[in-house]
Amino acid sequence: MIVLGREALWVAVMLAGPLLGGILIAGVVIGIVQAATSIQEMTLSFVPKLIFIVVALLVIGNWQINLFVDYIERVFLLIPAMLQ
Repeated sequence: MIVLGREALWVAVMLAGPLLGGILIAGVVIGIVQAATSIQEMTLSFVPKLIFIVVALLVIGNWQINLFVDYIERVFLLIPAMLQ
């Protein structure tokens, strides 16, 4: 049971980590550019992050779906063993 919870947390990190890490890097770079140029437009920070998310999902979305489906299949196969 504990192994299942640990694996769930690991899958969550694997699914969210690349997207959140990329957004963090993009936000820092955009923040540095905004600070250097004194441009404080809110959409300037939002649009590049949105574009990054769309591109990242197109690139690694298939891998994320396969990872999640494999995990859910393992969970469903373990249900009979947990009921005994």
